[in-house]
Amino acid sequence: MPYSELFPAKALVRQGPRPLAFNLMIAANIYLSSNAALPLLKSGSLAWNPDLAKSGEKLLGQLGKINPDTFAQSVERLSRERAAAFITGIERYRNHPYRRNLPEPTILWSDGTTRLLDYAPECAGRPILIVPSLINRHYILDLKADRSFVRWLAGEGFRPFVVDWGVPGEVERGFSLTDYICRRLEPALDRITDACSASPAIVGYCMGGLLALSLAVRNQEAISGLALLATPWDFHAENSDHAATIATIGGGLEPQLQSFGELPTDILQTLFSGLDPLLAERKFVGFAALEPESDEAISFVALEDWVNDGVPLAAPVARECFAQWYGANSPGRGEWRIEDEKVEPSDFKNPSLVVVPSSDRIVPPESAAAIGEALPNATLLRPAAGHIGMIVGRKAKTKVWQPVADWLRALS
Repeated sequence: MPYSELFPAKALVRQGPRPLAFNLMIAANIYLSSNAALPLLKSGSLAWNPDLAKSGEKLLGQLGKINPDTFAQSVERLSRERAAAFITGIERYRNHPYRRNLPEPTILWSDGTTRLLDYAPECAGRPILIVPSLINRHYILDLKADRSFVRWLAGEGFRPFVVDWGVPGEVERGFSLTDYICRRLEPALDRITDACSASPAIVGYCMGGLLALSLAVRNQEAISGLALLATPWDFHAENSDHAATIATIGGGLEPQLQSFGELPTDILQTLFSGLDPLLAERKFVGFAALEPESDEAISFVALEDWVNDGVPLAAPVARECFAQWYGANSPGRGEWRIEDEKVEPSDFKNPSLVVVPSSDRIVPPESAAAIGEALPNATLLRPAAGHIGMIVGRKAKTKVWQPVADWLRALS
């Protein structure tokens, strides 16, 4: 039985980044880590990050002037306070009254668990097909009324269509990337072409950008342009060791893939948390200090609900991502194939926009920039933003939304 049926998602039952036992473990680590490191700091045997070595030496000099017992008591007190703040943040998140409640868009087309959402059915402006990742819900693009990229695009005179992949069903659990592109994206593009007089542009976000690129190369005569937002291409750029580690972990998950027919959301979340193990602690300690009714607190809850509302990945797609993308770096090496044909960015002659957020921790910036170098008619934009902040951050509108809209308007 699929994991998603054994343990169905409960979006409104908030548990924080992990179930209670995991949260308590994080709190214990917050408390223990500083106290455990204190003897190493005193003895001078604490291993410093090379980037922090100079600051570390300065800190040691300052600590030499402080009573060691007083300092140890301060570390103990602050560790307890931070662990308590983390638990407080988790509890406030779990009990926060906010629930996402936006009007549902029109469904233009559907097949299996895939839906094509039409955000401006009466609009005669340029249609935009937006392709999100397969492993996160589409509504990161429609998070809140004031943080909705697609509703803002509709207000700017475009007709945005968003692919909602849904949770893989019996059919989709057997899908490869070729199936998602040829059996879902191409029919969706055909439906948009039938419904609209203007030629559509395609926008891909994160993993969805790879699918969007293949779709665009295969159907460039039917579209006006392609925009790729934080889309990985060279998976070995910047940190090939990390990519190799992910590929190795993926190979070790074969028993789960065979048992469930999908890669469970919990495992995907764990892999992402490994990119920044202390992120959950920083997030919830910061959230504990916010006024619960503030816009910042509500936006935090909305985003955290989305983060915890993940989607499992069909087993064939998971194998391809681990082995071909992260292991063999097939896109970066020009060897990635869809329907047994190489996906050649150099074949795409229409205008393209490549958005590379400079503070992206999920897709290394140089991995995303590589596709800009491979596309022959590309414009490169490097906003000062993170992977998710580029879509829903406070400055997303000025840094990303508006430049993307301006580029879309300029398409012939």
